[in-house]
Formats: sequence, structure tokens, C-alpha cells
Amino acid sequence: MQMRDLILAFLALIVLASPAHSQSKNKFGIGRAATEVEIAGWNIDIDRNGTNLPPGKGAVSLGREVFNQQCAACHGSKGEGGVGDKLVGGQGTLATAKPVKTVGSYWPYATTLFDYIRRAMPHPSPQSLSNEEVYAVTAYVLYLNGLLPEGATLDAKTLPSIKMPNRDNFVGDPRPDVK
Repeated sequence: MQMRDLILAFLALIVLASPAHSQSKNKFGIGRAATEVEIAGWNIDIDRNGTNLPPGKGAVSLGREVFNQQCAACHGSKGEGGVGDKLVGGQGTLATAKPVKTVGSYWPYATTLFDYIRRAMPHPSPQSLSNEEVYAVTAYVLYLNGLLPEGATLDAKTLPSIKMPNRDNFVGDPRPDVK
């Protein structure tokens, strides 16, 4: 092949892979654009400030019950780990030769814990917990780490106000294209 043919083949590949080409009429008659309702069902992310937290509330006591039923088989009855990750302990170990990264030692935001539990837990049935159960399990894991008292209840107002021990030890992303 000559250089000219290679360049033409490359340009043809770029055109075929371009967004304008991929958004053209559906040739195969399958699939469709997602509806607003379908998108809303998956748009459940929670940012570090608590934006998009759902209504509801959950107490440590309910969290203990749900954790024992849904989480303890993997994470241990007190979050000590097992098949799943260790959730408790590790405070003061991050700067050592053997850091223990847990919710209480490493995670910078309690809202991230809520978001993760809501999206990914319990294994193998993610998103099966109600909002109240997610708030409660979040409260219980924070309680196990000494970050909440036993009688605490979390909701969309109280959760973002929790200051995690490692919050100030993360470095911002200096890349100019990242906000």
C-alpha cells in the first residue's frame, strides 16, 4: 500500500468512528434513546457536599440490624473484615509502612460512604436497600469507627456535616482540565 492509500484509509476510519456518524440514523433498527425517567433512575450519585442525597433518615440501631443481616457475612460482625474489606480501625496507620485503609482511617467524606453503599451494596444485590436502610448502615459503620454516638440518626442534613478524620489529608488534582 502506498502512503496515500494509508492516509485515506485512516481518514475513513476517523469519519466512521466520529460522534456525528455514530449519531446518524440507527441502521439496524434496535435500541433507542433513554427516557428522562430511565436516566433519573440511574442518576443517583452523591457528591462530597451531599448534593442529591435522598429523603429519609436512619439510626445506628437500625443500621446494626441491617448490617447484621446484609453485610456481616462479608465484612464481619463488627466491620473487622472477612471476605469483604475491613471497614473499621486503621486510624493513625496511613503514614506507616503498613497503612490500614478503612472507612474510619482513609475515606475523606461520609457522603461517599453513603453513595457507595447505596450503589454497590449489599453484594450480590446492589441497590436493594431502601434510603432509610442506607442511611442507617452508614450511621452504623460511622459509629463502629467512633465517628457517631450510638443514639445518632443520619439524614440529608446531618450526613454532609460529619468531618471524617482523613478529610484534610487529600491533595487536590492539579491538572488544569479537572475541576
